Amino acid sequence: MEIMVGKLAIVASFLAISLLFGQFAWISPDTDATNSQRFEEKTNLALRRTGHRLLLASGDSTSRIPAVRKLDDGTYVLQLSKSFDYNQLPSLLQESFDLHGIKNNYDVAVMDCKTNELQLGYNFLDYSKSKEVACIGRDQVIDCYNVKVTFLTTANNPKSNPVWWTLGLGIAFIGVSYVVLSRRKTPLAPLIETPDEKPIEKSTRIRFGESSMDLDNQMLYTSHTQHNLTFREAKLLHLFIKHQNQVLERDFILKSVWEDEGVTVGRSIDVFVSRLRKLLQEDTSLKIAAVHGVGYRLEVNNGNPAPKKT
Repeated sequence: MEIMVGKLAIVASFLAISLLFGQFAWISPDTDATNSQRFEEKTNLALRRTGHRLLLASGDSTSRIPAVRKLDDGTYVLQLSKSFDYNQLPSLLQESFDLHGIKNNYDVAVMDCKTNELQLGYNFLDYSKSKEVACIGRDQVIDCYNVKVTFLTTANNPKSNPVWWTLGLGIAFIGVSYVVLSRRKTPLAPLIETPDEKPIEKSTRIRFGESSMDLDNQMLYTSHTQHNLTFREAKLLHLFIKHQNQVLERDFILKSVWEDEGVTVGRSIDVFVSRLRKLLQEDTSLKIAAVHGVGYRLEVNNGNPAPKKT
């Protein structure tokens, strides 16, 4: 009897703790509105700071920086009436976001003020992984630009993060499970993995030409050299391998490799194709050929048009 009372007391304790955590998960509408307003203020300050640093870097310390415009709940626009160094935008923008504690994933699009056409752009995740973005180092036309930032997550809004409820329910589940399992008269049978039940490890090494690619580790092996690939390089190369000796149109490449960013820049293809050509130059059986006006084709002359997995 005393043992049962002790177990019930343990369950009651777990439930009390879970309810306590659950209280933190509830946020009143007023609090939610305050958090949203605070996030908007921090984003405004971060973008204005970025604009100030960009203009200073280009030698402009007098031009007025207009107010940041909010297009919707996740999109903000900063207009810069003078040209700036696009190479410095990713690091200065992320530095400003870090300063104001903004941790959300975001897209950056540089738009022409007059035509509203996309000129340049990148995604934060791509930059955070490789510290590089498409079209870095290319010349810009002297013009007016809108820097548009679109946030893809709502990590700054506590109401959207159910961590407290998840933790509370997890504690309650552990307590109930403890009582149920402790009442079993026979122990659980050990899990024995027979030879037939062992999982079969599948290699992701793909061979093409005289080279091979490790998908999981984003590695390229050519001759006696191995190369570390960036996320985007690996994705583009894998697309070429899957369609070797086939002409891939530029639009198809953009949608397959860059569409997940929400921002696609046609010139990104040329930059990354140039990088892959340098990495593959040791393998004379391979060639990434440009098909004028259409796209690119990975030519493999080893007589094996289909990728071979080992």
